[in-house]
Amino acid sequence: MRIVVYGAGSLGSLLGGLLQRDGHDVTLVGRDPHVATVRAEGLRVETPGGVETVHPDATTDGTDMAADLALVTVKAFDTETAARDLATGTFDAVCSLQNGMGNEATLAAHVDCPVYAGTVTYGAILHEPGRVECTGVGEVVVGFHEGGHGPEDDLLERALVDGGLVARVVDDMPRRLWEKLAVNAGINTVTALTRSENGALLDGTANGLARDAARETARVARGHDVRLSNREAVTAVEDVAEATAANTSSMLQDVQSGRRTEVDAITGYVVDRAGEIRDADVDVPVCETATRLLRAWEEARGVR
Repeated sequence: MRIVVYGAGSLGSLLGGLLQRDGHDVTLVGRDPHVATVRAEGLRVETPGGVETVHPDATTDGTDMAADLALVTVKAFDTETAARDLATGTFDAVCSLQNGMGNEATLAAHVDCPVYAGTVTYGAILHEPGRVECTGVGEVVVGFHEGGHGPEDDLLERALVDGGLVARVVDDMPRRLWEKLAVNAGINTVTALTRSENGALLDGTANGLARDAARETARVARGHDVRLSNREAVTAVEDVAEATAANTSSMLQDVQSGRRTEVDAITGYVVDRAGEIRDADVDVPVCETATRLLRAWEEARGVR
């Protein structure tokens, strides 16, 4: 099967490398010098089971491409660019495996094919151009972004589940996306602001902030007719924080590197959607404060 991975960073390179290893015809879309190294030397994929060098195609130009499936793994603020590039190509389905919310709607507004969404718990680090490490085998869960069964479920099944990944196709993606948003709101923003590893959220003041952000997200989800209880949202945050206690969140990595964060698609999205709920008093003070602080940090460093 022909698969395009648009966004050859840590996660995109790992997934693309694993899919190429397991027999798919993969093209990575990314930036130099990573792309140039993959083209010249291949992609070194390090997993708990060993090390292997695979040879996917790689390019810096994501336009005019044709494949059975496109996986989108760029940062949320680059989704519009990805969507416009992918709209010039031909695909049977496009699937977002990104952080935050709103990415699927952006893709669906441009591409002429079904749009799927997914959550990924694989750990990945791109150590240097051409070398990616799997730091933890997780799971890829995908489904039609509007919920229910989608027109290309079988294609996603063949591409991911039969492609060697730990993966499954589900029919309740909207709820799963909101739960993932609660996790990101509770972990990414709080660790970025407190400069702490994920495990620091398991007790103390940081735990209270993470729990509050998760509860606010769940309340907004219910305001948009998605069934997600406060307890489920908080449990999801604490389960992930415990399982990844020694990890540095992606948003904290962005802050440490002086890069723009995905705050707009995480707590910023919660704030925006809270304002859309009519006939209800839904306050989200933790998410609003976290959003304002991170946006102020970005502006001060000229990355916003």
